Amino acid sequence: MLGDFGRVAMLTRDFTIILHRATELCAQGLGVRFAKVLEFLPDEKRLMVRAGVGWAPGTIDTVSLGADTGSPAGYAYQTGKSVISNHLEAETRFRTPKLLIDHGIRRAINVLIERGAEGNQSFGVLEVDSADPGEFDEADAHFLAGFASLLGIAIERQQADANLQKSLDHQELLTREMSHRVKNSLTSVVGLLRVQARSAESEEVRNALNDASARVETIAQVHDHLWRGSQIGFVDLEDFMTELCKKLKGATGSLSLRCHVDSMLLSADHAIPLGLLVNEIVTNAVKYAYPQGEGVIEISAREIGGQLRLEVSDQGVGLPDGFDIDQPRPSLGFKVIKGLVRQLQGHLAITTSAAKGTRFLVDLPILPKEVV
Repeated sequence: MLGDFGRVAMLTRDFTIILHRATELCAQGLGVRFAKVLEFLPDEKRLMVRAGVGWAPGTIDTVSLGADTGSPAGYAYQTGKSVISNHLEAETRFRTPKLLIDHGIRRAINVLIERGAEGNQSFGVLEVDSADPGEFDEADAHFLAGFASLLGIAIERQQADANLQKSLDHQELLTREMSHRVKNSLTSVVGLLRVQARSAESEEVRNALNDASARVETIAQVHDHLWRGSQIGFVDLEDFMTELCKKLKGATGSLSLRCHVDSMLLSADHAIPLGLLVNEIVTNAVKYAYPQGEGVIEISAREIGGQLRLEVSDQGVGLPDGFDIDQPRPSLGFKVIKGLVRQLQGHLAITTSAAKGTRFLVDLPILPKEVV
């Protein structure tokens, strides 16, 4: 029975089930109808019935017993000693609680439930009761004490889990709040850059400020997904890229933007540079691929063989003859693209021709944490 309870206690996270199973097995082991777990309530100085078998409906979480040394359960709690009462009707050491009188209880055993092996803090009392004549003996008390020890360890583990979960929930709340505030701060920066762009007299400066605002806005989008996401520290790539494509589409004018993305969770450390990379390549295509102002830009991001393959392609005029991204002095946009691919530890391949346009193919060693 102890082995059975040990398996339940270690495999079950439901505190109520653990307590109830303990009372079932204790009653079965001692051949009685009644058993209960009493939890000490410090504020009320009472022992509350938290689980039990045999008792009238409405007893659990409602009825409490005195925790002073004048009651059998209270004496066991206060002294740590097992209490055997075989003749409650003639008991002179303790008063008989009304709960026991109402159920015709004639004999009882009470043992202390300590939290964990050290026993430096007591949870309450484990009690078995019988309305039948007979006697409990020391062997019965030892059996019940063994159960109480194991129950104390299970209770300590449950409460440790609860405290850990509480800390994790608090940490998650703080992390989400931080991402939300970062997103709001970056959104303010985007607004300032756009104001400056509108007031700039030089078209070159205006374009530079608009490009900068687009980059900052991409980072802000990642933080927006971080605080809203289901898993802390990760964004859903499909949701993020779909939203990014909608934003980029607003800057493409009459160009058509098509986006195909696998659904997977991606860490923020990967999502931010990936979003910036897409922003740079698409911005470059918008500026140079279609001088006539009409055409299609396609974006795809798929998980292939444990890697993420990003492809951005157009059917425009292609890059200039003799183009080499590794040339000594590439444009700022291509410098950013190279730097982001390097940051992601990826491999970049570019194919281009006047007949077929330009294709950027990036293989990234990013294992998706989880497919959604």
